Amino acid sequence: MSILDAYDPAREAVLEPSHAAAPVEGFPETVVVTFQPSLTQTAANWPGTRVLVHLPVFFQIPIYAIDYQDKTLGLYQTLLGSAASAGMMEEVIARGARRFILFGSCGSLTRALPDGHLIVPTAARRDEGVSYHYLPPEEDYIPLDTAPRTAQVLTQLGVPFVEGRTWTTDALYRETRRNVARRKAEGCLCVDMECAACAAVCKFRGVEFYQFLYTEDNLGDNFWDPGLLGKLPQDAKEAYFRLALELARRVTP
Repeated sequence: MSILDAYDPAREAVLEPSHAAAPVEGFPETVVVTFQPSLTQTAANWPGTRVLVHLPVFFQIPIYAIDYQDKTLGLYQTLLGSAASAGMMEEVIARGARRFILFGSCGSLTRALPDGHLIVPTAARRDEGVSYHYLPPEEDYIPLDTAPRTAQVLTQLGVPFVEGRTWTTDALYRETRRNVARRKAEGCLCVDMECAACAAVCKFRGVEFYQFLYTEDNLGDNFWDPGLLGKLPQDAKEAYFRLALELARRVTP
């Protein structure tokens, strides 16, 4: 037995998200997901922002409804890692979400990209455990069918970005030189910890998943450069947040 044997095509599991989370009347169909608590704290102070419900993950994480221009959007802070982010996403889908915009940092696998540069992932390497419970194991990469739309919006906004594959791994401290080289040879521009899992959950549940990443640290040239890790100023975080909000607004019918 291995993780490759985990996939079961049965649609119903013993424990379903609906057992833990009930639909919420008026829940926004489009939800923005951040890793930055400072951004949800900022949005919580905007006029009209209200708490819809809480996600219980050892502590209570609020899901907000925010008014952005002509749209009402959902917003919450997710946790790091495939298992945590995917499980939280399942409960948000059960409450009524139909599309997600996830944005966060990544480790660049090339020195050609400056710190803070945007990447639109076109596909995610499945080097984590969650996706193998949602999709058959035959394909190593999960394509992000929404990448062209994400790229279109960023182009309209005049924001520079690149497109390419990302490597999703659970093993933060096992990104070895051999595996970095392998992923680079396959066309990966960066490494993250959630994309493949969240894409698999959304594909299985029939909801839309959009993601963009920004480079923070760097693993190119066989050594680690912390780059902007832990140093990103608040105004930069808020600039990425505004891009996510604008993407959410434009993909919401």
